[in-house]
Amino acid sequence: MSDHDATSIKEAVRDRYAGHAKTKTSCCGGGTSCCGSSASSAEVLADYNADDLSAIPADADLGLGCGNPLALESVQPGEVVVDLGSGGGIDCFVAAKRVGPEGRVIGVDMTPEMIALARRNARSSGMDNVEFRLGEIEALPVQDCTADLVISNCVINLVPDKSKAFAEALRVLKPGGRISVSDIVTTAPLPDAARSSVGAYVACLGGAMVLDEYLAAARDAGFEDVRVVSESAYATCEDEAEDLLAAFGTDAGVTHDEAIAAAQLFRSVTVHAVRPA
Repeated sequence: MSDHDATSIKEAVRDRYAGHAKTKTSCCGGGTSCCGSSASSAEVLADYNADDLSAIPADADLGLGCGNPLALESVQPGEVVVDLGSGGGIDCFVAAKRVGPEGRVIGVDMTPEMIALARRNARSSGMDNVEFRLGEIEALPVQDCTADLVISNCVINLVPDKSKAFAEALRVLKPGGRISVSDIVTTAPLPDAARSSVGAYVACLGGAMVLDEYLAAARDAGFEDVRVVSESAYATCEDEAEDLLAAFGTDAGVTHDEAIAAAQLFRSVTVHAVRPA
């Protein structure tokens, strides 16, 4: 991907998320999630237990995720957690409750409007062990060896340089630290029309990697014990096909049948890995 393409994608992603931070709505309208599927905000929150939900301010839930990266993680009091692409802060607030007053949570997002929203949510929640920093995942504003756990929810697929994103996650982790990422992947390569469409990219579709390549990118960055801990189909094919067609735009020349075929490729996964001790 050229620098021009990467810049265009980042600008498109930033613009889209800025708009939804301002309106406090999910990205696809009608209560759907940012990441392309027709899953509602309520369905996204179904991945969280009652104790987690009690920590989430109302305006932190924008329906942007595709899973719960904390669902299977044993977060300990006093730990430091870094959230890549923290949005309105939903996973940060869940983590902040788990790490307690002796712990700390750092959310990083490249969209100023999302940072402003998350900071307002932090003030309204009364939590003083969570902070939000403006920055990009490929160049995290976090010192080396800071975190016990790095999390991310439906964000790395939006990053043009995914290898750099994993490398940065490794850098900010302490030796022996963990990463837990919920994301959208595919079972086979996407059609060229999907990969070249900025609209499909910002809908969390065009930038989705083949699962094996995704896991390889984490290993190549230096992570060990890289494994899928949960996997599910990503919405229904009919729903996803409509999202794909809308994301491609009218000039892509993609038929409904082609979109249906592409929709069958998507999976929602949570991946766990460890930085070597």
